[in-house]
Amino acid sequence: MPGRAERIAADMRRALRYPSRMAKNRLEAFSDGVIAIIITIMVLEMKVPHGTDCAALVPVLPVFLSYVLSFLYVGIYWNNHHHMLHTVQRVSGGVLWANLHLLFWLSLFPFTAGWLGQNHLAALPTAVYGVVLLMAGTAYKILQQTIIARHGRDSLLGRAVGTDWKGYLSLAIYLVAIPLAFVNVWVANGLYVVVALIWFVPDRRIERALKRED
Repeated sequence: MPGRAERIAADMRRALRYPSRMAKNRLEAFSDGVIAIIITIMVLEMKVPHGTDCAALVPVLPVFLSYVLSFLYVGIYWNNHHHMLHTVQRVSGGVLWANLHLLFWLSLFPFTAGWLGQNHLAALPTAVYGVVLLMAGTAYKILQQTIIARHGRDSLLGRAVGTDWKGYLSLAIYLVAIPLAFVNVWVANGLYVVVALIWFVPDRRIERALKRED
């Protein structure tokens, strides 16, 4: 019978080996659930108009437009997150925290989208909306780099991402749009739409890398 010290040492060795064996299933399921809740909260922000003619829809139009843009962004994140996790073989504590960091900023979409729509695309809500977009993009980039660090630069994801010009271009556009919101809200919101259109098509880099692996 092994002694107490031997059992403790064995438990410590198993604990140290555990992070390298953690699967991605729970991370993916948890992320999908959070994103589904975010979309549900966003649609609940849209109040039913009391009138029955087209004029009754005019006051809710800004809320609807902010919902459409935010829904598109959340869908883009879900799509690319799904593609990225296809390249992951194992996760670590760092990956889990980086993923939570991304979900935190995504969870602010309902608040910022609602504030933006309720105030008819005003300057400050537009700028704050851009800050959340910037932080979500940065968080996605951090998650991506954490996964690459875990699997190596020559891993499937590392090779697929490459220079990641789309990621850096998106962050640069956000940095321009945020202060621009106090000059012209329409141009600032237009830039947010441009970034969404850049990412509207799923990231083919990962799909091509997966096909080459097969």
